[in-house]
Amino acid sequence: MKIGYSRISTSDQNLDLQTDALNKEGCNQIFSDTASGAKTDRPGLEEALSYLRKGDTLVVWKLDRLGRSLKHLIEVVNLLNGGGIYFKSIQESIDTSTSGGKLIFHVFGALAEFERDIIRERTMAGLKAARARGRKGGRPRVMDDKMIAMAKTLMADHSNSVKNVCETLGVSRSTLYRCLKELNFTCEVD
Repeated sequence: MKIGYSRISTSDQNLDLQTDALNKEGCNQIFSDTASGAKTDRPGLEEALSYLRKGDTLVVWKLDRLGRSLKHLIEVVNLLNGGGIYFKSIQESIDTSTSGGKLIFHVFGALAEFERDIIRERTMAGLKAARARGRKGGRPRVMDDKMIAMAKTLMADHSNSVKNVCETLGVSRSTLYRCLKELNFTCEVD
């Protein structure tokens, strides 16, 4: 059975072109959404995916109607493939029930993996360059040197409770202990 899926980005557009193509392709049922391609919430797509059974084919007019990105498109097609469901894109002439269609999707998968690797390499190179310039990533410290010095002084006076020191500095107990531990400053716990 062929199940169609169509999507338009805004309510100003209409589904006629896609619906006509899906009907011409012989789709028994057509699900649709009016949503931006970037949106993750697409009830029509979810309904279509839950309607499909092993041996069925999900048909779209164009690839960009199905996936938010190449990665998402490949995830959806892999999900379909795992359930024994085929995928067909009319405009791109891709049909995963054929060996040529499977080959095209393997190429797409390789390209998506290559893209992820390139992004990872650039990120690592950027972090390395930042560290070489003395920049340290991560969350900024809550306690600066002045606050740490004040904490040491307050903690050295045993008449101050840890709770009072934390309230005075405006930090949590765990933050205070972590900063003092980094400096190997020992204090008694109350």
